[in-house]
Amino acid sequence: MSDFRIVEKLQKIDEDIQRNQLHYHAKRVLVSKEFTFDAAHHLHDYEGKCKNLHGHTYRVVLALSGYTDARGLMIDFGDIKAIWKEKIEIHLDHRYLNETLPPMNTTAENIVVWIYEKLAAALLDEQRYNGARVEFIRLYETPTSYAEARREWMEVE
Repeated sequence: MSDFRIVEKLQKIDEDIQRNQLHYHAKRVLVSKEFTFDAAHHLHDYEGKCKNLHGHTYRVVLALSGYTDARGLMIDFGDIKAIWKEKIEIHLDHRYLNETLPPMNTTAENIVVWIYEKLAAALLDEQRYNGARVEFIRLYETPTSYAEARREWMEVE
């Protein structure tokens, strides 16, 4: 604790640091943001508990990569949140997934690909993030069970 000190003077842009110093590298980086949503569903053509209507608190991890801009940002975390809220979550949170998603069996495996496709389309629409692409989506249906969609699988197959 002896190394703690209160900063006496905050750096000021164009005075203590120049704008051209804000961008540190030209490497691809990955940023990730997590969200939760609550939804109900049931599975078709399935013999087990999940054939009955039930709900989950899902957790989803969105992972995007790209190149940083002049400020050193790849994408603002607030922008990821806005895309999630406006383009994806509205179809999922507190919804009956069998009704709000396209016709499919609402398995974690199908839902994670749907989320991947929605996020990838939203990034294409934006076209303001340098080289931004979806690297993976991980959808937890329970705290210990998840499905994942990865870019290399979505682009090749």
